[in-house]
Amino acid sequence: MTKSFLTAAVLALLATGVAQADTLAKIKQSGAASMGVRESSGALSYTLGDGKFAGFHVEVCSRVLADVQKQLGLAKLDVKFVPVTSQNRIPLVQNGTVDIECGSTTNNATRQKDVAFAVTTYVEEVRIAVKANSGITSIAQLAGRNVATTTGTTSVQHLRRHERGAGINFNEVYGKDHADSFLLLETGRADAFVMDGQILAGNIAKAKNPAEFRIVGEVLSVEPIAIMIRKDDAPFKKAVDDSIIAMMRSGEMGRLYNKWFTQPIPPTNTSVGLALSEATRAAWANPNDKPLEDYLKK
Repeated sequence: MTKSFLTAAVLALLATGVAQADTLAKIKQSGAASMGVRESSGALSYTLGDGKFAGFHVEVCSRVLADVQKQLGLAKLDVKFVPVTSQNRIPLVQNGTVDIECGSTTNNATRQKDVAFAVTTYVEEVRIAVKANSGITSIAQLAGRNVATTTGTTSVQHLRRHERGAGINFNEVYGKDHADSFLLLETGRADAFVMDGQILAGNIAKAKNPAEFRIVGEVLSVEPIAIMIRKDDAPFKKAVDDSIIAMMRSGEMGRLYNKWFTQPIPPTNTSVGLALSEATRAAWANPNDKPLEDYLKK
């Protein structure tokens, strides 16, 4: 291979990489954007069936993409919902299948090596859901029990690392998604379900008899949840961040939070019943994309 041919090949590869990372150009050229959504991530993102999705992050992302549409001067923008899971969400963002992931992803240092995150929109507390009549109220009572979590998530790791979880031996059982994990608890195949508090609350709210379940025990972790985008795409990150920060400063973010977490939501018209936490309020007051590790330093 000649030096000139090699140089041309390298430049072509670099150009391809830039094109893949230029989400704004991709959206403008195609007139379409792909939104990664979850089927059972509590009130953040969930399915209504028939290819329809709803939730706090789904609506936030819809407004972000509307702002992107205006920025690009597009008369119309075709937004395509792409269901993702805990296992495939990062690869689908990396390979361009998903332009913006609007589920329940924790921003941490490891993931920041592969993807980028917008400013934090929700600060989560990892908790434990159990049957109300189980008698379980703390981590210590999980010894010898079956504990459900969702494949590809970090919740059980937090349980094992917690100071009160040290030396507690329990059996891990996995659901393919959050709804499947909750079903393990609901049907008695698991004694507890460890996950983000709002995901637990959302699944409980949609249960046949919500009164049969309770969120208990110590807070296992406090995690910044953020919208995920491709790495090294500064123009698109700025567009997303600017839109989100504008919603925070105008009070619209608070109105959206109340809509999805404190008021009745479809399809069952039940309320998740989670008031805005001080940690989330603080994240809105000082917008940032700090990873989980920064929260753990406190």
